[in-house]
Amino acid sequence: MNDAEKTELIATAHALADAARVQTLAHFRGRGLGIDNKHDGGFDPVTEGDRAAEQAMRAILAERRPQDGILGEEFGDKPSESGLTWVLDPIDGTRSFMSGSPTWGVLIAVSDDSGPRYGIIDQPHIGERFEGGLGRAQLQGPHGTAPLKVRETADLADAVLFTTFPEIGSKAERAAFQQVRDRVKLTRYGLDCYAYALIALGQIDLVIEAGLYPYDIQAPIAVIEAAGGVVTDWQGGPVHMGGRVLAAANPAIHAAALDILRHAPQD
Repeated sequence: MNDAEKTELIATAHALADAARVQTLAHFRGRGLGIDNKHDGGFDPVTEGDRAAEQAMRAILAERRPQDGILGEEFGDKPSESGLTWVLDPIDGTRSFMSGSPTWGVLIAVSDDSGPRYGIIDQPHIGERFEGGLGRAQLQGPHGTAPLKVRETADLADAVLFTTFPEIGSKAERAAFQQVRDRVKLTRYGLDCYAYALIALGQIDLVIEAGLYPYDIQAPIAVIEAAGGVVTDWQGGPVHMGGRVLAAANPAIHAAALDILRHAPQD
């Protein structure tokens, strides 16, 4: 991939993020949420903000990158003719969005067969945009632009861990997570995609989750890896297609957590 192609991909990703900001903020905090439940046996919400943001991003891709594929949460797959696919989560953290919490985000990744090459974690209400890949690793926000760089914590006893457990995951997965939780310095819950951004920003050390989809994790993988971190499944393998995720600030803290998680039963 030459420099011109990289520049075009990055510019397109930012155009998508800009468009999604407009659509999501237009529906945030009670302004026409239009909540529906996608899951008959549980609660999996989708809002008008989700739909409007993904439609806006798809319209831009149809104009600028019609040869590329699309994998989006709300409107399915479009096959790729170029070898590149845009992986879109218009609102990661819809439960936070519908509750008025500002820590939801927009996830955008561009991927090939090996996984994400570049990603954006955008926080529309906060005004922060994290990007990583294709030679970039930076945060753009209200206080300017800053490089992304992970922490060097090596000992679990000194680690800060984030997760959306106990709401997600099976009984066995929760038990495995709890073994890590019991050995770290601090555990906090929630934040959805913003927790992954905090790894890249050098604020925390670990995020552990399960039951994720490709559009939940591909942008965070790109951002964290560009900042020097490690993201795998609970066996240490690729996780860009979703599943059980271990995101870590560095190889040492990743290895320490992985040594516990890899023994979780496959249920």
